[in-house]
Amino acid sequence: MKKTLALALAAALILPLPAQSSRAVKSDFRARTPDQEVIYFVLPDRFDNGDPSNDRGGIAGDRLDHGFDPAHKGFYHGGDLKGLTRKLDYIQGMGVTAIWFAPVFKNKPVQGPKGDESAGYHGYWVTDFTTIDPHFGTEAEFKAFVDAAHARGMKVYMDIIANHTADVIQYREGGDYAYRSKADYPFSRRGGVNGESINPGFLGDHVPHASNWARLRDPSFAYTPFVPEAEKAVKKPAWLNDPIYYHNRGNSNWTGESSLYGDFVGLDDLATEHPRVVSGMIEIYGSWIDRFGIDGFRIDTAKHVNPEFWQVFVPAMLAKAKARGIPNFHIFGEVATGDPDAALLARWTHIAGLPSTLDMAFAAAAQRVVSGKAGTDVLARVFEDDPLYKGGEKAALISPTFLGNHDFGRFSMFVKEANPKASDEELLARVMLGHAMMLTLRGVPTIYSGDEQGFVSDGNDQLAREDMFPSKVAVYNDNDLIGTDATTADANFDTRHPLYRLIAELAAVRRATPALMGGLQKIRAFSDKPGLLAISRFDPKTGQEVVLLFNTAAAPISAHVAVDPQSRGFATLAGQCSPRAAAPGSLAVTLPAFGFAVCAAKN
Repeated sequence: MKKTLALALAAALILPLPAQSSRAVKSDFRARTPDQEVIYFVLPDRFDNGDPSNDRGGIAGDRLDHGFDPAHKGFYHGGDLKGLTRKLDYIQGMGVTAIWFAPVFKNKPVQGPKGDESAGYHGYWVTDFTTIDPHFGTEAEFKAFVDAAHARGMKVYMDIIANHTADVIQYREGGDYAYRSKADYPFSRRGGVNGESINPGFLGDHVPHASNWARLRDPSFAYTPFVPEAEKAVKKPAWLNDPIYYHNRGNSNWTGESSLYGDFVGLDDLATEHPRVVSGMIEIYGSWIDRFGIDGFRIDTAKHVNPEFWQVFVPAMLAKAKARGIPNFHIFGEVATGDPDAALLARWTHIAGLPSTLDMAFAAAAQRVVSGKAGTDVLARVFEDDPLYKGGEKAALISPTFLGNHDFGRFSMFVKEANPKASDEELLARVMLGHAMMLTLRGVPTIYSGDEQGFVSDGNDQLAREDMFPSKVAVYNDNDLIGTDATTADANFDTRHPLYRLIAELAAVRRATPALMGGLQKIRAFSDKPGLLAISRFDPKTGQEVVLLFNTAAAPISAHVAVDPQSRGFATLAGQCSPRAAAPGSLAVTLPAFGFAVCAAKN
């Protein structure tokens, strides 16, 4: 019954449009600008297992050696590049034009304190930046995936890390590795300000000259770092094995200086001020562009790296891509925040020169607004801050927008937590409303795999990383998914799911409507309570107005919305629109509870 209601609701809300021909998509995919993409984010380990022979990564022993345990939420489950490649029809059928996947570089299989170990299935514990983790496949299989995506006109974005490596370096002092500041433990002393003099002549990490850094020879200024014998050469390129290229100041406490210099929960924090680290990272990631023709990078933990690093790294990557024939290389950094405040995100486009950042302000606002916890003014305020970005409102167009993710939790979880007594139909309607916002408002819509199948996480991190193929994790399989009677114990690649259909149909609307890709926005109506949000977008060439209407309230609404006086007649692209303006400059609006509409001016 739940699925029947869900399908009926989806059919009522969406007006399908014919998809763009595959020939057109293929022929010009390199020419597409970032604002023209629809991104799909995947954790390869949790997507599809195309080759069970690589589940253990060729490593002997038990799960604490190879990291494979499909019944544990924190270990490898078997998804791989072959599985990702064979599901490209499913991904492209949603209207997706770019695939961003979690890091696939070779990881430390297992790490963590005894009794609390977990595996590097997520890809963020890199030991070898030069090759593919064998749990995911081979370099030949990676090339086959990239080539197959490109043959379809789909771009490939890699998730990259410059902030840290896997936890390999240890400290002889033991203990909890509390952060030790530069003031208390300067580079020139061992054991604190009154300790033994080391690194004579080193002027500090703020002096960029290579001659200065050549004087930094002893890395034991705060702790005494060492590499266990068994892991002496585990990192690649080889220069990464030397502790001199790391901060070695203990664990970050996420505030002040430690945010840049501290180990990220024990992960070895690279000294990204060091000229060798800068050149080394440029060499590493430039090679992936050269070898495979990658189309973009999402930068993990970008705000935990000194801005000067990105000021050099970003232009180098853009130049490398341009030389490879990739004119619209998309770079977006993770600047983590849970607040609907764009100022922090915008700041990093200025101080670091990041072309764009993941729009975490949009995500935080959408979670509150669509859940009914805040008025529509919270989302309007996010857009009012667009001029803060370097490049202004046009720069905001290439910020990837999302609703939830593998770190903070799924969008449906936030909606469900805020509405514990809501019916299945209401939950689906709210989640569909959030996706309609993401796919039509400014920014690059970014779908987290599983959201299109109604996945509902139990929390963040490991609890939000469910399998798309049949799962053996009990804490996943007991979840009541949205819009379907399936569970995560089933394979979830249902192209009839109402959320999958909604995304596919709105992606087609977006692709056929230039205003919904490169069009600037004008906020028309909002409130400090749940209710109407109205925003106009304009075709960057013709000026055609497209009015976006959303109702976050649990009751229908009727209102008048200001529009351009020259916009007299309107065509319905989604939902239901009034065919003509009520008067010059005024559009009559009627929306059902949690409804939306996309209305394009005819003239």
